[in-house]
Amino acid sequence: MSGRNEAPWGWYRLADQFAGALVAASDVRPGDLVYDLGAGDGIITRHLAERGARVIAFELHPARASSLAATFAADENVKVVRADIAELRIPRRRFHVVANPPFGVASRVLAQLTVRQSSLASASLVLPLSVAARWQHRLQNQRNPWDLSVVSRIPRSAFTPRPRVDCCIARIQRWPNRQLDP
Repeated sequence: MSGRNEAPWGWYRLADQFAGALVAASDVRPGDLVYDLGAGDGIITRHLAERGARVIAFELHPARASSLAATFAADENVKVVRADIAELRIPRRRFHVVANPPFGVASRVLAQLTVRQSSLASASLVLPLSVAARWQHRLQNQRNPWDLSVVSRIPRSAFTPRPRVDCCIARIQRWPNRQLDP
């Protein structure tokens, strides 16, 4: 598919070196369950699999999901699921997220990941900088167990096609020892 057709899906292909940096910045260890939300062509999935994670790669686009399934068919630690991440069901067991989700559903994904009862261990996400800032402010001003921090900025040249917005790697984790109202 051409870059012109990617924008409606809100997906911007991340360059390999930045996908590797995203995974390296996460605290994912061998054997961890990791969701790659909007897995695209599998660049992040590959880095996670090389790290020894058990990866569930979610992709809605039919051709990309099919290609992902073929690429990782021999890897027993990678499962490809064709699904809309905007309708994601959060697992009950501990999990991580390392992903470059479609920008159009980023806020919806953040809302799902940061519900109080979520078993999310951590998330390292590529997000529009404005979305990360809005959620950072939102989470700081609510009584909840989550913190969002901007780890680093990502140049627009790291994507194909180039997005029209500034982007970053954002990290979500639980506040240590935060007292919450019942």
